[in-house]
Amino acid sequence: MASSLTSVLSGFGIGFILSLPVAILMAWYRPVQYILEPWIQFIRNIPPLAYVPLVVISAGVGKTPQIIVITIATFLTMSITIYQGVKNIDPTLIKAARVLGARDRDIFLKVIAPASLPFILTAIRLGTAIGLTSLIAAESTGASDGLGMRIRALNNTFESSPMLMYIIIIGIIGLIFEKCIKLLERRLTGWQEKREG
Repeated sequence: MASSLTSVLSGFGIGFILSLPVAILMAWYRPVQYILEPWIQFIRNIPPLAYVPLVVISAGVGKTPQIIVITIATFLTMSITIYQGVKNIDPTLIKAARVLGARDRDIFLKVIAPASLPFILTAIRLGTAIGLTSLIAAESTGASDGLGMRIRALNNTFESSPMLMYIIIIGIIGLIFEKCIKLLERRLTGWQEKREG
């Protein structure tokens, strides 16, 4: 479990750090959007299991290729989600800020960041889920430990009971991540209006 959590959290963390500036640049600058968005959308439709062999060839076996696979999977999902959030910000808010003399830095910190925060949290939720669903693919890179590796090994011996136990553990980890993100969301977006019903 510790090995799998290390891979998932490391891959998710790197993916998030990379996706945030890429998403903002795509939403802010149209040439960047034209260059990056088609590639991100293209690669996002490819299952992680498909590019695992390429990652192993380039990075070898061990923990590094696992983190790379999870990073790619989470980055693609989170960058598109954050991009859509920044893109959907009411342009009137940005125009009003410019009229009042705000610079790009002020607009980003005081308009874009707060307005896109719900989308960033949604991206975090999707990123952790993608990280966990990519775990088995990531740990098929010659891993010597981890939940995905155990499931794959048990699949060869047709031992269904312990395999089900490991699957349930992954599901429980996912639920814990979800609860933590919901708690964070309530704390950071309490100002947001909630729809009844």
